[in-house]
Amino acid sequence: MTSHPMRTRATLEVGDTGTFTKTVTEADVFAFAEATGDCNPLHIDEEYAQRSIFEQRIAHGILSAGIISAVLGSEIPGLGTIFVELNIQFMKPVFFGDTIKATATVMQIINPKRVRLLVACLNQDGVDVAIGNAVVVPPVETRLIGYEPAGDAGGDR
Repeated sequence: MTSHPMRTRATLEVGDTGTFTKTVTEADVFAFAEATGDCNPLHIDEEYAQRSIFEQRIAHGILSAGIISAVLGSEIPGLGTIFVELNIQFMKPVFFGDTIKATATVMQIINPKRVRLLVACLNQDGVDVAIGNAVVVPPVETRLIGYEPAGDAGGDR
């Protein structure tokens, strides 16, 4: 559970921010390759990757976008968010073992149903590996299935 109140269309403000951090493992990259069918040898073949400009295997760039999706769906706006647009530039490679911190900051309330956020991924050294912006549909309300907030005895619905 997050340490901040859940954000909804009614409570989001320009400047609100959230983060999500994940260490990218070999298992993550192989699972992504299996799920998507993207078996580029830069990602899965160590011998091939050693002969590349990176000199080692790298994670799929779009895996960073998945980490951005995690911050949008878990932190800002949070549960119930619908991710509708992503414009992203991949700045540097993500290597196996890198710890990626995705950050999202509300830039613009486009209208009551659309919000634009600045999104970025930094590695453990503070280097930008991806940067862009995303448009989401924030939830009207946020609640966990099976969870009743304190004070709600399940009365009239």
